[in-house]
Amino acid sequence: MRQMIIATLVASASLSPAHSQEDPPALALELNAVQPSQKGCRLTFVVKNGLGTELSRAAFEVALFNDLGVVDRLTVLDFRDLPSGKTKVARFELAGTDCSKVTRVLINGATDCKGDGVATDACMSQLRTTAKAKIEFGL
Repeated sequence: MRQMIIATLVASASLSPAHSQEDPPALALELNAVQPSQKGCRLTFVVKNGLGTELSRAAFEVALFNDLGVVDRLTVLDFRDLPSGKTKVARFELAGTDCSKVTRVLINGATDCKGDGVATDACMSQLRTTAKAKIEFGL
């Protein structure tokens, strides 16, 4: 009976995808926190450059939507340099923005995406977004 269980587990494991397969190269951007600050609203991001090469500059234009679903603000968030394989935390203070009114953050486009051997569209075409904050975030 024990051998039958082991054989079943081995057979089912061979049907599942291999864990050793590499994920495709990506620039992972997580909206980690949205907090009121003395200046207005602070957005905290966690970004990991998994593109396989250093980015000397990465910046994104974002649109902030208010509680009525209307674009309230367009701004550029400059993440500066992003070393290959490194996770980095970046905070942005948005003066005059009320966090309680922000319902969505949309990545409108990459305004800067530079690095040796990096395609100009890599920051958008290989961007993967997630959110831990309770605000809609993405492309």
